[in-house]
Amino acid sequence: MHIEVISNVNEARADRITHRTAIVIDVLRATSTIVTALEAGAAGVLPVETVLEARALQRPYDLLAGERFCRKIAGFDLGNSPPDFIPETVKNRRVILTTTNGTRAMQKALRADTVLAGSLMNGSAAARAAIDLKRDLVLICSGSHDEFALEDGLCAGFIIDRLQAFSQTPAEVDDFGNAMLGFYRSTAGRLSEALLGSATGRRLAKMGFARDIEQCAKSDCSAAVPKLQGDTLVLG
Repeated sequence: MHIEVISNVNEARADRITHRTAIVIDVLRATSTIVTALEAGAAGVLPVETVLEARALQRPYDLLAGERFCRKIAGFDLGNSPPDFIPETVKNRRVILTTTNGTRAMQKALRADTVLAGSLMNGSAAARAAIDLKRDLVLICSGSHDEFALEDGLCAGFIIDRLQAFSQTPAEVDDFGNAMLGFYRSTAGRLSEALLGSATGRRLAKMGFARDIEQCAKSDCSAAVPKLQGDTLVLG
């Protein structure tokens, strides 16, 4: 297996994705929210790029969720805070989600053979799913404001670490991926501290979302692997 890591959504060109498995990563917070929503019993999560698109696609019983500039979108049912996606709210309902970075990255990944959502919360499960698919792998870090986000690179390193632990055959990892692997291994014992110290983490904490960061930093707390089927993420 060849593993490539893409540093931010703007670097996700079609030629780097086609005929591969793609794992989209947006630790703070879209892919962590998607994992949480599906584990809580949501019927599916439909990732879309714009607020207008989300509103246009809403059907009776759907929930609208998303953020702009970290804040819940006016008139939406939910924001992008994983702790809010509880069974009492989302069970058996489709969630239409639009975020600043993560859902854009999902759209960029559509040329892949298979698209999965990865986070610290489900890193080992996502790695096992990627191995089972027997394709070269691209890890797409969504980033923040079109730039690399430390927390996404940390998660990419975590998934690579798990891939190397689980795979029967050696994986060929690109230079950026190896750098992120080293970063993860030097940080593994203090993930929450690393997320809180990142630019996105500092911004979220300042806005009152420290609880979100604590949840997003819990590695391997979920076995859920969101997989894109058609246009909707469901449990793989």
